[in-house]
Amino acid sequence: MNSITKLLMAMSLLLSVTFASAQIKNKTTEKVKVNGNCSMCKKVIETAANVNKEAKVIWNEDTKMATITYDAQKTNLDTILKRIADAGYDNEKFKAPNAVYDELHGCCQYDREPSDKKPTSSSSHH
Repeated sequence: MNSITKLLMAMSLLLSVTFASAQIKNKTTEKVKVNGNCSMCKKVIETAANVNKEAKVIWNEDTKMATITYDAQKTNLDTILKRIADAGYDNEKFKAPNAVYDELHGCCQYDREPSDKKPTSSSSHH
């Protein structure tokens, strides 16, 4: 019985690795700074950015760097970074709307850089 359980677990692991790597096609991977403080930030950032078969984001709490892997035929870096900003987290390209940032949990309110260079995520592009 024990060997059957081990075999099933090994097969499940193999299948999950196969499916996970097959999800995003035409992969492009980039590293981008995304502000945040804690594990709660990590969850929100990754949830906002991850789209099945389109984009996968892993945010590092220590370095404040997001590793963004995406299908370049379905989306682009700006679209992903805008979703992160819309969730309240400033990044290299977009600043989160003040109202959204203000609603973040206290531990998630990182020190914001004063900058007029970054468009807010609600800005329209011409």
